[in-house]
Amino acid sequence: MELILWMVLGLTTIVCGFAVLRDPRALLVGRIALGLLFVVGGALVNGYYLATGVNYDDFADRSMLTFVTDTWRDLVAPNQGFFIGLLIAFEATVGALVLIGGRASVVGMIGILGFHVGLMFFGWGFWIWSIPMMVGVSLLLRAQLGELKQVRGGAARQAVTVIS
Repeated sequence: MELILWMVLGLTTIVCGFAVLRDPRALLVGRIALGLLFVVGGALVNGYYLATGVNYDDFADRSMLTFVTDTWRDLVAPNQGFFIGLLIAFEATVGALVLIGGRASVVGMIGILGFHVGLMFFGWGFWIWSIPMMVGVSLLLRAQLGELKQVRGGAARQAVTVIS
């Protein structure tokens, strides 16, 4: 079930990232999909996994870097309640920021880009997911920054009109 959720929301994010190049309305849909991906598909799913005793011990086994695998086994796996709890808090925070919109969504999208860069250290398989997501999120971020610039430009023009 969660795989379908991840695929639908992830593909929607990527498609909207490209669509926003032609239609600014795609930004809202893309932001909603991305925010829900992290709040529901990330934080809630990992919260459920943690609450039901899913074991994260082997998550880093496919990493191409020995220090990632070793650090995961030695530090994260024995303390998965703490570290997965931090992951859940991060996912909920960046997802909520993206859903809020405005400058908050910029901060959330930057956090999500960093998340996907970090995810790539856990194995080549994650690259198949992370690279398209980083492209989609980057395009949404670019559009969000453009929208903020327009809003600021409009406010500056209004201030000049009032002063004149």
